[in-house]
Amino acid sequence: MTLSSLELCAGMGGQALGLERAGFSHDALVEIEPIACATLRANRRQWNVLNDDVRSVNGFDFRGVDLIAGGVPCPPFSVAGKQLGDNDDRDLFPAALRIVEAALPRAVLLENVPGLATARFDGYRAGVRERLEGMGYEVFWQAINACNFGVPQLRPRFVLVALFKRFAKHFLWPAPRQERTHVGDVLRDLMSSRGWRGATRWAERANDIAPTLVGGSKKHGGPDLGPTRAKQQWRALGVDGNGIADHAPEADCEVNFVPKLTVRMAARIQGIPDSWTIEGKKTAAYRQVGNAFPPPVAEALGLAVRKALLQDSSRQPYDDEIRTTRLLQA
Repeated sequence: MTLSSLELCAGMGGQALGLERAGFSHDALVEIEPIACATLRANRRQWNVLNDDVRSVNGFDFRGVDLIAGGVPCPPFSVAGKQLGDNDDRDLFPAALRIVEAALPRAVLLENVPGLATARFDGYRAGVRERLEGMGYEVFWQAINACNFGVPQLRPRFVLVALFKRFAKHFLWPAPRQERTHVGDVLRDLMSSRGWRGATRWAERANDIAPTLVGGSKKHGGPDLGPTRAKQQWRALGVDGNGIADHAPEADCEVNFVPKLTVRMAARIQGIPDSWTIEGKKTAAYRQVGNAFPPPVAEALGLAVRKALLQDSSRQPYDDEIRTTRLLQA
């Protein structure tokens, strides 16, 4: 049984792809960046991609959707974004909650940076919880790390799941995998694709998970792998983090050459398949990849939500529950 979803702040489609794998079809995907919209359309012509600001979305247009999901912008809660929270005009949680309140999906899935979990934002989280509980949802928060779901990257996220109570009692967070995937295992074939003789030795050295990939913002220059500390961690894996390469190492590179990642390599580290077309030149393409939500993590979360929703798939009781919630809101 396919369930329906509305994707907010869809980016290049990492979460949307994972949810598709988990059995969700997308009624619409909302994304403000034109180049990311081009990527979405290049990969799924059947998707209804809306190049728009989520603050302009009318939630009533999506009544009856099973899931509203999204990665609302993280700068308001990140250290790099100065942690301004609800004083930051980039905070789109209020817009997302307004859409949820109008559409009243059976489930909500929103992900953000781990900074949102800190004591600094206790009051903010309490306000979000109170708002959703007032709509009839039970709310779950959990720190999730991509490295526990087959992604060779230390990428912690703070995830909110909300379900109507009749479904919430069946919800369980996905269990982490026992074994972790390492950078060398994932990138060995790409590093050797142009004949570099040092690829095998490099892969043996890169036997750990990567630090968090960062996409950066338009205000900064070309792509690189993050701040000084992250670049040092990349260097320990045998990767030059001072930029993104146009292609894999050449055959005549020294055996001990320290390569840079290509956009496609960065996408692999995010769990994005090679078949996924990424539109734009190198900087724009890498920014999309660095800001993406890893599809394997989204798939695991989507399967957990789907399992809870399908414990009771009858629509009539759900429709009655929505009517009751609307009467309480009135």
